[in-house]
Amino acid sequence: MRIAVAMSGGVDSSAAAALLREAGHDVYGITAKILLCADMDGCEPRFDVCCSPESIRDAKEVAHRLGFPHTVLDVEEDFSREVIDPFCTEYLRGRTPSPCIHCNARIKFKSLLEFARSIGCEKLATGHYARTGMSPEGRAFVSAGADPAKDQSYFLFSLSQEILKDVLFPLGELRKADIRAIALRHNLCVADKPESQEICFVLDNDYPRYIERRTGIVPPPGDIVDSAGKKIGTHRGIHRYTIGQRRGLGISSPEPLYVTGIDSARNIVIAGPREELNRIGLVAGDVSHMKLESLDGIDAFVKTRSTQKPFPARLTETPEGIRAVFIEPHTGISPGQAAVFYSAEGDVLGGGWILSAF
Repeated sequence: MRIAVAMSGGVDSSAAAALLREAGHDVYGITAKILLCADMDGCEPRFDVCCSPESIRDAKEVAHRLGFPHTVLDVEEDFSREVIDPFCTEYLRGRTPSPCIHCNARIKFKSLLEFARSIGCEKLATGHYARTGMSPEGRAFVSAGADPAKDQSYFLFSLSQEILKDVLFPLGELRKADIRAIALRHNLCVADKPESQEICFVLDNDYPRYIERRTGIVPPPGDIVDSAGKKIGTHRGIHRYTIGQRRGLGISSPEPLYVTGIDSARNIVIAGPREELNRIGLVAGDVSHMKLESLDGIDAFVKTRSTQKPFPARLTETPEGIRAVFIEPHTGISPGQAAVFYSAEGDVLGGGWILSAF
């Protein structure tokens, strides 16, 4: 089978390519070029992020070592429009975006799969730690990878049925130590390469500065208030804050204070003690149905952050999207982030974007 492999220049996608070559497949490597030169101005280059110039070089070297062709697909304009612009807009609205999820659905899978099909590839493989399955009703779905510490199914909830039917995850049954062993066995240059952790296009990790420089918008300062509406401090622009944040508030208090809410319309940040972060439910919009066509009236498990252990909730479909009521209160529910719904077995049932929490 001719299979395209999305190669970021890291050890995971390189090991995925090696496994497919070992299995006798005709492999073709593709790397997405996503970083705009303008976005690198004033920043020190970083080579530990996917798709950096050095990562592209590493991907080419791995392809050469394993003996298959490799190409670089320029998706800079699409990435700017579909990922970076929404990222900036969300922060300016006082929300916390998840650009990696948008990148997966709109760039890494959509654009690369379209190119793969154009050159005669039947499937697109990636280095994600996830598994795929097919429901009795014929719906393709993603399920959690075998390594709970590395599971990336959360980032894949918005993949369409049309994409999922042609996607492979060769690493889904493996653990990180297995992956590095594969890379070492093939003497790949990325065998000991550290993992990418930060958002790839904010090269210095200074999100507020990046947003201000890119948009030309410098949000004004405003009040920090408590839950009763009393002013207790001054914030430096709502794009600098996210739900659950403790550092950077600049408020003297006998107990630790956290950001518990952001009101962009009034330019207000709300802060309070940790217990005020507790929420008993959320509303998610722009819902993607994966394993199930309907999520109405079911008991499921929810993740609102990628590293979180799924927790139980009751789901109801509403005109807004999905209303999830938790069995127990939880913290860190941030509008703009994804809420992903799982079965007890770890299958992704669907997900959506958090509009509000209550």
